[in-house]
Amino acid sequence: MLLKELSALNGVSSNETTVRHFIRDRIQGKVETIRTDRLGNLLAGQGQGKKGPKIMLSAHMDEVGLMVVGIDPSGLLKIKTVGSIDERVLLSKRVLVGPQQIPGVIGAKPIHLQEREERQRPMKLSALFVDIGATDRSDAEKVVNIGDLIAFDTKPDLFGDGLFKGKALDDRAGCAVLLNLIEREYNLPLYYAFTVQEEVGLRGATVAAFGLNPDLAIVVETTSAGDVPPLKKHQASTRLGLGPAISVMDRSVIVHPKLVAQLVAVAEAAKIPYQFRQGTSGGTEAGAINQTRAGIPAAVISIPCRYIHSPVGVLNLNDFEQTINLIDAVLKNIEQRGLPV
Repeated sequence: MLLKELSALNGVSSNETTVRHFIRDRIQGKVETIRTDRLGNLLAGQGQGKKGPKIMLSAHMDEVGLMVVGIDPSGLLKIKTVGSIDERVLLSKRVLVGPQQIPGVIGAKPIHLQEREERQRPMKLSALFVDIGATDRSDAEKVVNIGDLIAFDTKPDLFGDGLFKGKALDDRAGCAVLLNLIEREYNLPLYYAFTVQEEVGLRGATVAAFGLNPDLAIVVETTSAGDVPPLKKHQASTRLGLGPAISVMDRSVIVHPKLVAQLVAVAEAAKIPYQFRQGTSGGTEAGAINQTRAGIPAAVISIPCRYIHSPVGVLNLNDFEQTINLIDAVLKNIEQRGLPV
């Protein structure tokens, strides 16, 4: 299963090599051009000789994780987050450290030894460490270096009624959507951008969009699903099972109203379920792309996902499939009618 394979790969921001190699091998021979730019983005092109607007489809390869920033005399590893992670979800999670993927566990002072005031507040990152079973600093230094990246050790799998759980679904699910679309044929010049370092500042998309200079970009993301208690229905940004989420705005971009209207019209004409992303916090690659060069129109279509930016996320496989269907329908609509903006 493609989604399972992608989720299992480790690619914390700035170290997306394994993910890039997997995708490159997968699309080799299925695209006309393929290259890696200096930042590490994987850029593939199809239909370069065809008429019509140049479309960029973008999904980022990187995931949130941790970095080794120090080694205690005891051999325990001091850590910092790479990307935005809620520190409260880290304690006791299994991880893989560095290029050798050394197994470890995130630890802290046990509750029995905490002062009363310590037990009454969330554990801060500075109080956490990674235990790799080293006897002392010199023992740890045999297998770990300062600057090594740390990925969550999570086994992806199907569960429940049509659900999938795994790490890095933000945004390996988007990468899987693009890989499905590459298998299809369109009468347009298309560029598939598998980007790097989104989680630390939308960096890869900024470089990729400048180099490609498309007429339109469609960013394929995952977004937070708020269908968990105690949130009420009207407070949920998105909900699992209601289809892909169309963004009107977020912290980084306000999508052109005509572009939003086109996405909605296409979804309704094709009878594809959709929802609006109701939350406006968080940013996406669309924000960086939209402000590149003289300005590039950018839309965002997202797959709702519970618990993103944590060691495990949950998505609905029908939402995933309908995201593929919606983008497919949008591209076919552009073939016939052109761009709305």
